[in-house]
Amino acid sequence: MDGVMSQEEISALLNSSAEGSAVSNEELLSDNEKDAIGEIANISMGTAATTLFSLVNRKVEISTPVVSFANWSDICEAYEKPCVFIRIGYTVGLDGSNILVLKEHDVKVITDLMMGGDGTNTDGELGELHLSAISEAMNQMMGSAATSMSSMLNKVIDISPPQADLIDLQETIDESVIDEFLAGEFVKIRFRLEIGDLIDSDIMQLYPVPFAKEMCESVTKNMEEDTNATAGNKESDPKPQPAPQAAPQQTAPQQAAPQMGQPMMGAPMMGQPMMGQPMMGAQDMSQMYAQQPVNVQPAQFQAFSGNVPMGYGPENIDLIMDVPLEVTVELGRTSKSIKEILDFTPGTIIELNRIAGEPIDVLVNGKYVAKGEVVIIEESYGIRITEIIK
Repeated sequence: MDGVMSQEEISALLNSSAEGSAVSNEELLSDNEKDAIGEIANISMGTAATTLFSLVNRKVEISTPVVSFANWSDICEAYEKPCVFIRIGYTVGLDGSNILVLKEHDVKVITDLMMGGDGTNTDGELGELHLSAISEAMNQMMGSAATSMSSMLNKVIDISPPQADLIDLQETIDESVIDEFLAGEFVKIRFRLEIGDLIDSDIMQLYPVPFAKEMCESVTKNMEEDTNATAGNKESDPKPQPAPQAAPQQTAPQQAAPQMGQPMMGAPMMGQPMMGQPMMGAQDMSQMYAQQPVNVQPAQFQAFSGNVPMGYGPENIDLIMDVPLEVTVELGRTSKSIKEILDFTPGTIIELNRIAGEPIDVLVNGKYVAKGEVVIIEESYGIRITEIIK
């Protein structure tokens, strides 16, 4: 009576809105369109699995995708712990983005394998190093997936560098942090990911409904173009004509010369007998060619001399005098493991493989040409050549 709605009325209103949205999205994507989305995801993730195998050097298997509709509460119920949301935006060919959801433990295993570990170093919190590593892995995986989609949709498709964020699904999420389409109904594609005996869990790929519909329309259009092209080729093919019957013998006009590679009229094809004659065997043919006279002469070569022909003098080097070359001065080198490099901090000292006072190397376009010593010219470093390497 006072114009204030009770909690039961508010809940009923929200539930009715969610049900209406779900029905609307179900009407937007038919069963055939869901099958098309599943096929696109199956081919794309199959290519991505091959790329992931090369990164982790472990057997990678991704199951057949399952396509359905979902909302944010469904994602929160499926994953209880913090998850990594990886956003893949399309810059060429498609207008939109999708999100790949991975479990925190799975990301730790993948990044540990990428850094040379055995996949068991999963203690500690997920940090920026893990997010950077999984972003690079997804950049290569989804890049290869985009190449597969380009072949399927018959147009160039490219992606922007993926962005990875750690999101705790049990906390209140600010809508500015997640994509707008996650606030309503969206398309969820679920895969089963297995990496050796280290990972056996689910991953999800989330699509906005309009973006999924755009991919379905591209697939349908490409199939129609292929069908029309095939039908056009069949119509343009000449129909087979019946073989002409033998005409009575008469004086024929002069015929055009046969083209190269085609036998003359009435002449047999190579390896085929004349009409009424038996086929010659290999021995008969060798005897026939052996009876024909062959003119054989010794080969004559011009003797080499030390005289340099005129026009090839050293003055021709003037033609390349202005070509720039890259000169590099190498103070020294060393080798470090990934673990040692990750331990670098400001102030870390790296020992090189060169003794103090030893001449340094001078390279031109990567080729070792000289040795020298470091000097200071005003406020810049320089190099004084002490030896030319021949």
